[in-house]
Amino acid sequence: MRRAAARRIRGLSLRDRLLVITLLLLVAALLGSTGLVLDQLRRGLVEQLDERVGGVAAVTARLPGLPRAVGEDAPQVRETVEQQWVRDVRVAYLSPAGRVERVIGSGAGGPPDLPRLDTAAVAGRGGEPFTARGTDGGAHWRVLAVPRVAGRGAGDGGSVVAAGSLDEVDDAMKRLTGRVLLVDAAVLLLLGLAGRFAVRAGLRPLGRIENTAAAIAGGDLSSRVPELAAAHTELGRLSAALNGMLDRIEEGDAARADAERRMRRFVADASHELRTPLSGIKGFTELYRMGGMPERADVDASMSRIEREAGRLADLVEELLLLARLDERGTAALPLQLTPMDLRTLAADALHDLRALDPGRPVALTGPGGGPPGAAPVLGDEARLRQVTSNLVGNAVAHTPSGTPVRIGVGAQEGHAVLEFQDEGPGMTSGQAERAFDRFYRADKARTRAGGGGAGLGLAIVDSLVRTHGGHVEVRTAPDRGATFRVLLPLDPGVRTEKRP
Repeated sequence: MRRAAARRIRGLSLRDRLLVITLLLLVAALLGSTGLVLDQLRRGLVEQLDERVGGVAAVTARLPGLPRAVGEDAPQVRETVEQQWVRDVRVAYLSPAGRVERVIGSGAGGPPDLPRLDTAAVAGRGGEPFTARGTDGGAHWRVLAVPRVAGRGAGDGGSVVAAGSLDEVDDAMKRLTGRVLLVDAAVLLLLGLAGRFAVRAGLRPLGRIENTAAAIAGGDLSSRVPELAAAHTELGRLSAALNGMLDRIEEGDAARADAERRMRRFVADASHELRTPLSGIKGFTELYRMGGMPERADVDASMSRIEREAGRLADLVEELLLLARLDERGTAALPLQLTPMDLRTLAADALHDLRALDPGRPVALTGPGGGPPGAAPVLGDEARLRQVTSNLVGNAVAHTPSGTPVRIGVGAQEGHAVLEFQDEGPGMTSGQAERAFDRFYRADKARTRAGGGGAGLGLAIVDSLVRTHGGHVEVRTAPDRGATFRVLLPLDPGVRTEKRP
């Protein structure tokens, strides 16, 4: 039975559940309060009856000669006493042994079924009223037994018992209970109707949340829950939490879509870059197989081209593998041999590399932004950081005309070790600068690989390696104003650097 009721409740909507629970609480409250009021009212009516019974008993116990005055010899006196004095109260005179000597008063129903009320029993009750059932098993009576006052004539020494019927009290309580229950039912009906509208109005914001959730489930991730209540309320906190969750879902969906787009572009670019040297190698081998190289010199030239394309293919594969390992963002994927070092050593070596690659190019070694170079102590993997400087040197040579001045700056600045490469080449637009560290991106689409253009992975490797060391790379550029690439790494905490004024 309980399980069936629980299943029925679970099958109700939230509105109906709240309404049912509210009505059940109201029923319990009304029944409890009604029962308490009716109980107090009945107690009051019983106390009034006890007072009347007690008054009749007290007066009867003091009246002299009443048993002889009220009897068969004086019917008019008896009627007057019964109608005007005792009315609904029955009075009995008992002997000292508890035997009934005379009864005054009459009424419907049998008299009370009294216990033994001798002189000692009456004294033991102390004048307190008690309830007794009628001899016919019907109505109950409120009974009070008091001793008769001595020295008042015949019959002295017994006790007087007064009993009042509870029929009128019970009838009044039944009528009142029926009326109160009717009023409670009407109140519950009105409160149920009012509660239904109140619950519906109170839960209307949840309906709006439900509509928003349905829209999101339909694919509209831009939907948001409106501000339904103050921020400190339950609905306000729920709306804020849902909107925050939706923001993260939308951001995650956008990031996933962007990652998929970049992956597709990466796969397409990688396929293109790998296909080019493979096509060259395949072309030369097919030409040799078809007898297109009759002379030894032709074979040697073709093998030299194949060797260059194979080397280029190997370099490209190594770069792709390095980027894949760097994407894992962990030293477990790319163990770093961190040792104390100074970026001035890398800057000096980069200066010599630039001069060796382009002897006619003016190259200067300064501090960050100018001035003398300064110490830049870091904890780094020297081999990986040399790869960073090598790629930046290659970028400067490949993307600026021969003879373009280059400045290499090194030192400490604002809590970072700084290594920068500044050229006076053609520079880049803001859009090109934003994509400078994207893989396979080349700002000059017309540049051919034969003319020095790479695969577009150098700056992507620079950015990933620097981030692996806990730093970051900045680019400052404008069209026709050159470009400056700044590598910023955390300073070695174990080395103190001097601050310049």
